Amino acid sequence: MIRAGVIGASGLAGGELIRLLTQHPDLELTFLGGSSSVGMRPGELHPGLRIDSALTVRHVTENTAARLDVAFLATPAPVSAELAALLADRVPAVIDLSAAFRIRTQHVHDRWYPKVERRAALVDRFVYGVPELVGDQMTDAALISLPGCYATAITLGLAPLILGMGLHADRVLVDAKGGSSGSGLRPRTSGLHPLRSGAITPYAPTGHRHAAEVTDFLQRTRPGSISSMSMSAYGVPTVRGLLASLYVFTDRAVGRRELQRAYLRFYKGHPFVRVRRHTETRIPVPDPQAVLGSNFCDVTALVDEDGGRIVVLSALDNLVKGAAGQAVQAANRRFGLPEETGLTMQPVMPA
Repeated sequence: MIRAGVIGASGLAGGELIRLLTQHPDLELTFLGGSSSVGMRPGELHPGLRIDSALTVRHVTENTAARLDVAFLATPAPVSAELAALLADRVPAVIDLSAAFRIRTQHVHDRWYPKVERRAALVDRFVYGVPELVGDQMTDAALISLPGCYATAITLGLAPLILGMGLHADRVLVDAKGGSSGSGLRPRTSGLHPLRSGAITPYAPTGHRHAAEVTDFLQRTRPGSISSMSMSAYGVPTVRGLLASLYVFTDRAVGRRELQRAYLRFYKGHPFVRVRRHTETRIPVPDPQAVLGSNFCDVTALVDEDGGRIVVLSALDNLVKGAAGQAVQAANRRFGLPEETGLTMQPVMPA
């Protein structure tokens, strides 16, 4: 068995990791880490969990490393930066779910995360990206930084165009809508039920750090592939799930059939990306409802001839494919397991 630890066990992503790991046939949950929740059991932290385990949350020390083969960091970015420095080269694999090492270009990182100080020697050692795009790099990787939830949806939506078809994106406009779980459990006035319920909240209408993250990744992967990306993000009255609508203006016209075939070809053999026709079900898809509780990302690409643009819709569960599920998927790749191991659950709908 591969010994796994969840650090940041009290958070939403931490709870989702515990849920997934306790059902995984090859990963054994052997450690729970935290600070304010030390001494608490999983069921005390997460009402949905009632697992037969003697584990309680403990402080992370250098001695923690001896108990682990893989450490999942479900902690705020400043904490992850410190823990990565502590655990690197002591634990065979560290998988960070935070933003600490997502943006490699330092001045871009400093703009969006000015309070996150990280050890420079570690930055280039982290493998960044979704498993569908950089899975081979994750094999035997010591340090893995996972994209943010919106960044995962955006990157999976754009990859067939930019990395598959080789198109140049002159402009990408992103309209992103997500549920309240994307904000975590930190109390804030805007998250209070009387203000959040029924609201569509433009909390980042003129820019979002996940757009910078995607641009940084694509420019490093295929330099010059994208000229500009802008993003607006809205909170909607749901708990889980997000939808990223991408409006892509490219250097050449693309037909509907060519577009559909390109997406099907690019994601052939990748079980967690479902290329869908917009009208194939009773409700139009992609819809976050249709992926909740699963590790799927549903993607649809459409041609808007009148608007001279490609419209890509990308939906996922921000706590699974956008966080904990993708972390387990990365661990599977890291340790040579089938990618879908422990992640074959179907979506829950209605939810």
